[in-house]
Amino acid sequence: AAAQEALYGPDGFYRGPGAGPAGHFRTSVHASPLFAGAVARLLCRVDEALGRPARLDFVDMAAGRGELVTGVLAALPAEVAARARAHAVELAGRPAGLDQRIEWGAEPPAGITGLLFANEWLDNVPVDVAEVDPAGVARTVEVRGDGTERLGEPVAGADAAWLARWWPLGTEAGLRAEIGLHRDRA
Repeated sequence: AAAQEALYGPDGFYRGPGAGPAGHFRTSVHASPLFAGAVARLLCRVDEALGRPARLDFVDMAAGRGELVTGVLAALPAEVAARARAHAVELAGRPAGLDQRIEWGAEPPAGITGLLFANEWLDNVPVDVAEVDPAGVARTVEVRGDGTERLGEPVAGADAAWLARWWPLGTEAGLRAEIGLHRDRA
């Protein structure tokens, strides 16, 4: 719940004003138009495999500010672009000035014929972080509202079992490990 609020709450990272995530880090989408061109070529291959349907959907999951879906539309050949229907799936609001051909929503559309692309979606899965303290004990890292961190309680239970199996820790102080939690935290 806290991670959801930090990312998508009223003052959350993805809903804040300005450049959004692109103002803080770069991904393949932001690095150059080559990535969008490669995805456009993939969409063309899907189009061909589907027999060139009258409507070809492209769904960009976790669309950020719409950079990828905009680039894909721009890179499509005119014949494919004329049939393409672009969907950006993002919890944050629609950015001002986004191409009007792009449908914006918090959920993917039902019944698509085309390609659902989730390049950034799994980057946004909240995880807990553990750090080994000077005594070699893995502890959960707690983050205050101002962004400062401190070590919390020792990792226990299912998380400790996961660490023991997948990330065997030595005594090296400062080692950080992302712990993917695979259970409901409701």
